[in-house]
Amino acid sequence: MAPIYDCSVDAELLTGMRLARTAIGRGDLVVIPTDTVYGLAADAFNPAAVQKLIDAKGRTRQSPPPVLIPGIPTLDALAESVPDEVRALVAAFWPGGLTIILPAQSSLSWDLGETRGTVALRMPSSRIALELLSETGPLAVSSANLTGQPAATTAQDAERMLGDSVALYLDDGPGGTLASTIVDATGLLAPEGKLRIVREGVIASADIRDLVGADKCE
Repeated sequence: MAPIYDCSVDAELLTGMRLARTAIGRGDLVVIPTDTVYGLAADAFNPAAVQKLIDAKGRTRQSPPPVLIPGIPTLDALAESVPDEVRALVAAFWPGGLTIILPAQSSLSWDLGETRGTVALRMPSSRIALELLSETGPLAVSSANLTGQPAATTAQDAERMLGDSVALYLDDGPGGTLASTIVDATGLLAPEGKLRIVREGVIASADIRDLVGADKCE
């Protein structure tokens, strides 16, 4: 059985974080707390690890995982272009529960699945997730559950679904019950283009429209 490390205990936190870094470095999967639901994480630049993530969830390559990043500089490194409206959204809602789809840098050497040249990026506000990201770099992270099952709100929920397909679990207590809100900002790069709200989660669609402008949203 894959171990669960209680991050409220200093010794377990230190051990769990060290082993999580090692596991990700060798291409294994780890379950991590985020500011929304628990996430199943893999090295975003290791195609075999990303495929493990897709397989563990029972998904297809037509459902590529989002990428969690440690800060706004990484947004500029991974996205080909960042519209001003996205800058405003990031300033208001990052770190936090907003995932933004943008064109990916064409020079990136990665394979997240059938992305059609895009990448979904988010900077979480979880201290544990951010510390891990600062050491590992961008992580492909999807909700820690089997496809069709409720998203895991505890490490124990995740373990019951994912079992030994995961190297280890980091437990930071109960997480949120809602996933992130997802917006597709690729349309903003076209003349008269608009932002599309793909999924409403912890951030209300109305708040996004208020910030960006109703005329800029579908």
